[in-house]
Amino acid sequence: MSADRPLVLGVLVYVVVAAAPTLLIWGVARFFPVLLGLPDLLRRLCRRGGPPPVTGQSFESLVADLHRLRREVRGRQPTTHVRRVALMAAYDDVLHDLCRAVGIARPPLCEVAERERPFARLQTEAAIEEAGVVLDPPDRGSAAA
Repeated sequence: MSADRPLVLGVLVYVVVAAAPTLLIWGVARFFPVLLGLPDLLRRLCRRGGPPPVTGQSFESLVADLHRLRREVRGRQPTTHVRRVALMAAYDDVLHDLCRAVGIARPPLCEVAERERPFARLQTEAAIEEAGVVLDPPDRGSAAA
């Protein structure tokens, strides 16, 4: 019996040495994405229940920027393609920042393809209006007339 122990121990060591690289690669492939997402998960758990963190512009300046850019988007079109793309990018940025300010977790405009952007923009505007932000304020000039 004492002669069998070194043989069993040798086979056991061989199996561990042979399986260790495979188990190590499997473990990294399985748990590395979880470890990468851990800081984001902790941030979301800490933020849950409270207001979104205040960063950047104030709410009033975001609404003022939204109204100004919305008038430009709906009014006369820019003369060049570059200006039109810049105007739409600025408008999308303000919509995104305003969504974050009013607590909309995943705005529809967040991750869409370029050709789906106009529809996602409409959905984002609707979500902002549902949150209580007036997109088209009454014109001050027409109220006095």
